[in-house]
Amino acid sequence: MLIKELLGVLFPHLVGVCVEQVFRSGTTVRIQARTSTVQATCPACGTLSQRVHSHYERRLSDTAVGGQEVLIHLRVHRFFCRTSTCAKTTFAEQVPGLTVRYGRRSVRAASALQAIALALGGRAGARLAGRLAASASRMTLIRLIRALPDPAVESGPRVLGVDDFALRRGHSYGTILIDISASTVVDVLADRTADTLAAWLRAHPGAEIVCRDRAGAYAEGITRGAPHATQVADRWHLWRNLGEAVERTVTRHRDHLKALAIAPSLGTGTAPPAAPPVPPRSPADRQDRIATRTRERHAAVHALLEQGQGLREIARLLSLGRNTVRRFARAASPEDLLVHNGTGRRPKNLESYDSYLRRRWTEGCTNAELLYQELGALGYHGSSTTVRQYVRPWRDGMPPAPTSTRPPTVRQAAGWFLRNPAHLDLDEHRQLQKLTTACPQLAALRLHVRQFAEMMMHRRGQNLEAWMTAVMSDDLPELHSFVTGLRRDHDAVTAGLTLPYSSGPVEGHVNRTKMLKRQMYGRANLDLLRKRMLLTN
Repeated sequence: MLIKELLGVLFPHLVGVCVEQVFRSGTTVRIQARTSTVQATCPACGTLSQRVHSHYERRLSDTAVGGQEVLIHLRVHRFFCRTSTCAKTTFAEQVPGLTVRYGRRSVRAASALQAIALALGGRAGARLAGRLAASASRMTLIRLIRALPDPAVESGPRVLGVDDFALRRGHSYGTILIDISASTVVDVLADRTADTLAAWLRAHPGAEIVCRDRAGAYAEGITRGAPHATQVADRWHLWRNLGEAVERTVTRHRDHLKALAIAPSLGTGTAPPAAPPVPPRSPADRQDRIATRTRERHAAVHALLEQGQGLREIARLLSLGRNTVRRFARAASPEDLLVHNGTGRRPKNLESYDSYLRRRWTEGCTNAELLYQELGALGYHGSSTTVRQYVRPWRDGMPPAPTSTRPPTVRQAAGWFLRNPAHLDLDEHRQLQKLTTACPQLAALRLHVRQFAEMMMHRRGQNLEAWMTAVMSDDLPELHSFVTGLRRDHDAVTAGLTLPYSSGPVEGHVNRTKMLKRQMYGRANLDLLRKRMLLTN
């Protein structure tokens, strides 16, 4: 009784059959079982039959148990079909939840491999299946994906998202259709033409709102296939188009950027006089945190030494390493430990040149490479890195290097117009103000960009016409071109600036499609890619 209960827990799909024996053969667990049915239904005509023709044994690969491969030896009946006009004379019985016609895997094992194939693809899925003791080749996994049925789509979703994706970048593209409300893939089309999209919309009516980018082919296809649907132009694409117009405008007035070449840290516009180099400090003059700690530790170590404590005991009491305590014990004064380069190791081969280096530093020679060359003429055989480390602490009191005086680039200046003013630092605010003060056209550009941003963020699409009229009254040819594009797609742009819908979920699925393509190394046909896009939502 206990064995039957255990089998029911580990192999619930075998409840409908009689398990006769479970044994191990090498690294495989084998299960011998048989069916106990006395009648079965013909798969062709549906007639119930009790006439047994014969028996035969099926071998089914099952999911692994305890990291071991499982093989089921199942003895099933073959029945005669009682209908004389049926195309099948005999037929084999099927066990629900365990077998399918011509299947060499149990239903549970096939479902597990299908899930692996959908998630990882062929090669990666085959590697994982092998580690799970359910070996399958990459082509087997691909066949399992292709055998899966497509999700049934009788009508289009109420809010539909449309966008293209590259099948072969620069050569061929497909179209992905998304249910915006559920964020799931509805269908995948083989191209991005207006005819294909219009035909799909006519075959799947029901779309009331369609989110798209600024592509003219999609606008035409939606108009023809779903004329009553509201088209929504994506706000991200609108802002991108505006950004391109802003960059072209700044490029036309880029001569004004030269006036911003002076570093913003120099308020008067004239460079301050160069300060003389600060003489390097001696170890006795150091009052920083490391110097204070070194003096305290030196005093504590020597106080314990005078009390007769050993190095091991001192290390335990002060929570220091024995080598550290030994180094403090050997130093006559803490200044011997305060080395110049701050690394804890005094460069012994530079000690004899210390006075020369200090004198040259005070005279104004602060170039470590030049000092290294001078020391080489005096007989120094060390490296330039050692000299650079030796003089590095002496630079603490030197003024910082002057800020670059190069003017900002066109892209940087365009970014000042497009970014949220709250995210600009003080220097960027100052330069933007100076730029717009010097150029009236850029001042008008700044105002129009801010107004469009507020209109887009607060969904005030009803103000679009007034905004476009104001733009056309200024001398901004690049923005005029942007407005011309908006007027050509006026209804969709107004809806995009008014309704809460956007193509954000579509772009997310396009990004996921790129991941699926990389998993398949670009070798899959559209049918396989389409299956994975539809079934891995």
